[in-house]
Amino acid sequence: MKKIGYTTGVFDLFHIGHLNVLKRAKLECDYLIVGVSTDELCMEAKNKKPIIPFQERMEIVEAIKFVDEVVPQVNYDKEEAWNNLKFDKMFVGDDWKGTDKWNKIEEDFKKLNVEIHYFSYTAHTSSTKLREILEKI
Repeated sequence: MKKIGYTTGVFDLFHIGHLNVLKRAKLECDYLIVGVSTDELCMEAKNKKPIIPFQERMEIVEAIKFVDEVVPQVNYDKEEAWNNLKFDKMFVGDDWKGTDKWNKIEEDFKKLNVEIHYFSYTAHTSSTKLREILEKI
């Protein structure tokens, strides 16, 4: 049976950390769906508009050979995403592991036979660090 994987992100200022997450996720599933956060969701959640517009971020992620499908992420409701996409595995950065929010999501998804797979965060490169450098220029 085909294993469907799902991960999400802003993917602003696309960098090697983003590529590594997508590459590693694809190794764990047969079909990888990636949710790209809308500009509105970023503003609502982080009060920051991405530097790269939503449509361009979607195109960048679609061009990655490890990605089979790209969908807009309009909210953080993971159960709603599962209802729409029916994935078997969800990939998340390990900076969320052990948090109350993700412990609850793990518990809820266990009932749906969805495995949460945590990947280590790329500490040396992040869009936040790149943004800080750009703002100094």
